[in-house]
Amino acid sequence: MRRNALHASLIALIAIVSIVAPLPAQAFETRAKQVIILDYATGAELYAKDADVQMHPASMTKMMTVYMLFDRLKTGSISLEDTLPVSKRAWKKKGSKMFVEVGKRIKVEDLVRGIVVQSGNDASIVVAEGLAGSEEAFAEQMTKKARELGMNNTTFRNASGWPDPNHVTTARDLAILAMSTIRDFPDYYRYYSERSFTFNKIKQGNRNPLLYRNLGADGLKTGHTEEAGYGLTASAKRGERRLVMVAHGMGSVRERSQETQRLLDWAFREFNAYALFKGGDAVAEAKVWLGAEDRVPLIIEKDVVAVMKRSARKSMKVMAQFDEPVAAPIKKGAKIGSLKVTAPDMPPIEHPLYAAKDVQPLGMLGRLKAAVGYLVWDSGS
Repeated sequence: MRRNALHASLIALIAIVSIVAPLPAQAFETRAKQVIILDYATGAELYAKDADVQMHPASMTKMMTVYMLFDRLKTGSISLEDTLPVSKRAWKKKGSKMFVEVGKRIKVEDLVRGIVVQSGNDASIVVAEGLAGSEEAFAEQMTKKARELGMNNTTFRNASGWPDPNHVTTARDLAILAMSTIRDFPDYYRYYSERSFTFNKIKQGNRNPLLYRNLGADGLKTGHTEEAGYGLTASAKRGERRLVMVAHGMGSVRERSQETQRLLDWAFREFNAYALFKGGDAVAEAKVWLGAEDRVPLIIEKDVVAVMKRSARKSMKVMAQFDEPVAAPIKKGAKIGSLKVTAPDMPPIEHPLYAAKDVQPLGMLGRLKAAVGYLVWDSGS
């Protein structure tokens, strides 16, 4: 027979569960041309607008430049106190600048701040040449690292985001990069929240507008070129929840500030995260046929943290689906069924259910008794 309900003691908990998989784009109007908003803990997609359309990332490119530098710091092949030389090419680079001087050596920690806070094209080239010998070689390494992170629609041609027709990415890929940065470098991510940095007696403020508002924002990077428009890759944490957002293609600094704040507020307000089960929790029991035990508990292998629209949680349905009785022997860890989660306007999600323990088969005498019992009590049914 088919079992389609959870153990009675879990009904109250299940009433507040949600979904952990990507959700369809929600109806929300924004002037940004490309947008994606992700829940950091689960990867759930809360909003998407042309998130897989290739675009020019402008200075949001520098997140990968910094990622490469953070990776070297983490492995110990370079330190914050080391220095890198300034070439004439770096010194002459136009656009946003850290204002390094040709022939000087710059401390790595200053270069981190010069890129993250001041968005220095010159600092980006110093790092590229210092780590790979040339900016072109560094761009190849950036693209290779992008593929390793799952940024499959990204190609880098330089370290700064300087316009190049073949220098492309997507909103989704930049979100992957932001989430990877937060996850992989907890000791260095803090630089993204700094609001200002002074170098060469020149003080510059961080261009991320969300850092100056009470939104929980702590990163990451703005970008702008005439062709691409204004963009922002941002992350904010409120309580235990963190969201990552990429919004691009806006028309002005003011529009970027307003739209990204609206999007972030909307996502935090409309969606919530709920803990459903912890890894190892038993969520149902299945009857056992010809086993040394009558029932076997079914467990979820990993934590299930669910994300959904607050307005939809009352319509959530959760069902444990499996065929029973399950014939013995049963091996611990065997997949027995699935936990299915459904809600209006959301794709159904399934999580495997596994046997919590071994169940040995009955001996010959026990099997004989069971067979006789079946013949006596069920043969006429």
